Amino acid sequence: MKNLTNPLKQKLISKYTVSDSSQTNSKRTDINVLLNRVKSDKKQEVIKKFYFSAAASTGLILFGLVIFS
Repeated sequence: MKNLTNPLKQKLISKYTVSDSSQTNSKRTDINVLLNRVKSDKKQEVIKKFYFSAAASTGLILFGLVIFS
């Protein structure tokens, strides 16, 4: 009968060991992609602030009309 524990041990050990190939790969980021993301985030934030202020002022006007009418 074959010894099945050795391949099983190798599979279990390989999950927890770090291979050398993963350390040599480095991720590169493009600065233009990051800058564009910052610009789009700022644009979205300005739009959200505008919508919030418009909704708040509309709510105040409606509240004033209901109370003082």
